[in-house]
Parts: sequence; C-alpha cells; structure tokens
Amino acid sequence: MIHLANLLSILIYVTWVIIIGQAVLSWLVAFNVINTHNEFVRQLLYALDRITEPVYRPIRRILPDFGALDLSPMVAIILLMIIDRVLLPAFFEQFGVLYQ
Repeated sequence: MIHLANLLSILIYVTWVIIIGQAVLSWLVAFNVINTHNEFVRQLLYALDRITEPVYRPIRRILPDFGALDLSPMVAIILLMIIDRVLLPAFFEQFGVLYQ
C-alpha cells in the first residue's frame, strides 16, 4: 500500500511540473520571448497542450470566462495540492499507511 501512495504522490508531482511548464511556455510565446516558428517550440507547446487539456477542460467548464486570462492552470495546481496534502493522507490513514 505504501508503494501505491508513493506512486500517486509522484504522479501528482509530475502533473504539477507539466502544468507549470506549459503555463510558462505559453507566457513566453504570448510575450514573444520565443516564437512558434521554431519547430521544437511548436512541437513542445503542442505536446504540453495535449497533455494538459484533459485536466483543464472540466475546470474551464466551471470557471467564468475572463477573456484572455486563463486561470485554469492555477486552479488545477491548487486542486492537486489539496489532493496531495489533504485527501491522500486522509485516505491512506484509514489503511494505517503513513503518507507524507
């Protein structure tokens, strides 16, 4: 059971890093620090968008439209933190597993 807890914690952390990376890359493209004429940047942005879209889609349905401001990455990170620091420890505590 401790292996499952560690695996879930690692998956949450990896998801968190991917969301941060996608948000930073999209800001860099939006402010013309880097552009999508570079094939590597375009492919990386496309891959990160494809990975994060299933996470953002339910959040975007609930959040009101703020125009060009997309708050779904911030909400996703907050939800991941709640899951990792509140829900998972409470869940694994029922099985007697010390989750950190």
